Amino acid sequence: MSVRITPRRVVVTALALMAAGIAIAWSGIINIGASTGHWAITDWFLHWSMRNTVRTYAYLTVDAPAIDDDGLVAAAGHFAATCAACHGAPGERASPVMQASTPNAPDLALTADTWKDRELFWIIKHGIKFTPMPAWPALDRDDEVRRMAAFVRRLPTMTPERYRALAYGPGRIAGGEPQRLDDALPDCERCHADDGRGQADIPVLAGQKPAYLFAALVAFASRERSSGVMNAAAARMDPAAMRALADHYAGLPGLTESTMPASDVETTGSSSSAERIMAKGLPAIDLPACSKCHATGKRPDYPRLSGQKPEYLAARLRRWHGDPGVVDARKDPDTMPMIARRIPEHMIEPLARRLAQR
Repeated sequence: MSVRITPRRVVVTALALMAAGIAIAWSGIINIGASTGHWAITDWFLHWSMRNTVRTYAYLTVDAPAIDDDGLVAAAGHFAATCAACHGAPGERASPVMQASTPNAPDLALTADTWKDRELFWIIKHGIKFTPMPAWPALDRDDEVRRMAAFVRRLPTMTPERYRALAYGPGRIAGGEPQRLDDALPDCERCHADDGRGQADIPVLAGQKPAYLFAALVAFASRERSSGVMNAAAARMDPAAMRALADHYAGLPGLTESTMPASDVETTGSSSSAERIMAKGLPAIDLPACSKCHATGKRPDYPRLSGQKPEYLAARLRRWHGDPGVVDARKDPDTMPMIARRIPEHMIEPLARRLAQR
């Protein structure tokens, strides 16, 4: 006896299967408790699907280089503060509480080598749905994601001593919310150093205006200012700790008031062109002078630039430029990003060097 397949029977069967699925879901008989884990076939299928998705999207969307070996200290500190509880770290076990999730986070010292660089980048940036793996808190900070990908790439061969040197330095990563300056400083000094001058890729905080530093911490905590590392660090501080940190770093010797060139500066050469931008701007492209906001005596919540690292200033200006494939109307409309986008690309490096001069 043969069953004749007709369009009507196909539709009725599909509707019956859908109804059965809805009835099972409505009944609540499927145990979604993390304590039960997955069936082996379910676990295999989900991981197989996940790896295929990561491979495809990483190939299509991630540009080389996908890792950056500079700035490993900041990446290590962020990993210790927010990732190690789930994944563990060299010489440190993962939290048994987090390992009780389904699926639980893998030991990256064992699994990092199974991923390509661009795949690590994609996972760190976008996270994995229906797992404890979140997306990077600041999706516009590919520079931070590249550094974290480079750090994860090194985990399989990293010794516990090397990990602790990178992640903790002379201090420690606090588990709670810092309430006092003494609680917060060890975490800050790991990247910013005890003199406030920081690692190579970290901005100088020493001598910065306290109002600017406090406003920056508030902006990082609220995610108004974008940085996966600083968003996580600042969110754990209360306003009193932020104020104390701002006053502490402002009191250290470092940055000084900017010395702006005279308005009649000559304009030949890139250095003089940078001085012209600082003194007069470029009226033809509606670029205002730097001295309007950053000269001595201007707003207390605008930063001092003299003595700052030129590499940091150039990188900041380029981040404000944004993706060249996105129209200006869709980019950040705040004052400084709009001004930075008017600076010609070839003038960013000379301008950063001149602004950093004492």
